[in-house]
Amino acid sequence: MALGACAGPDISGGPLSHGASPGNVTCLGTSSGMNGAAVRTTNATRSRSGLSPLQSDTVLAKAAAQHACDMARLGRMSHRGSATSSPADRVKAGGYRPRLVAENIAAGPYDMDQVLRVWTDSPGHLGNIMIPQLRDFGIGQAIGADGRTRYWTAVYATPE
Repeated sequence: MALGACAGPDISGGPLSHGASPGNVTCLGTSSGMNGAAVRTTNATRSRSGLSPLQSDTVLAKAAAQHACDMARLGRMSHRGSATSSPADRVKAGGYRPRLVAENIAAGPYDMDQVLRVWTDSPGHLGNIMIPQLRDFGIGQAIGADGRTRYWTAVYATPE
């Protein structure tokens, strides 16, 4: 368990590339249903502290999916992309103009519910989730070359 450039994802949820042969990664798009389910779970955590709900954002979901793909291709977790991009750089590249950006990442055998729970149970990751000024949310995943490790990225942001 670990916490801490892809073509654009298909927002309908289809794969970006096929990882059928060993050594390939599978870059998954983020469906609106998946992003919506993740934001509902995240909002339940925020609401217990009286914080406003986040909105599902397709630009942030695309940036999250691309970064998860990048981490899977590199075989390691990092908040820096392979081109040394930061979370803010990645959302700006998608057309989002951020005032504030936070990012959670993870790698392991997690499904979406598990990774959201892991982040909620981790003080540092929970700190990102609970930033009061946040407005928008996107999540993405990719499957590593071993076919088992899922790389996850969640992006939280507020526009200018």
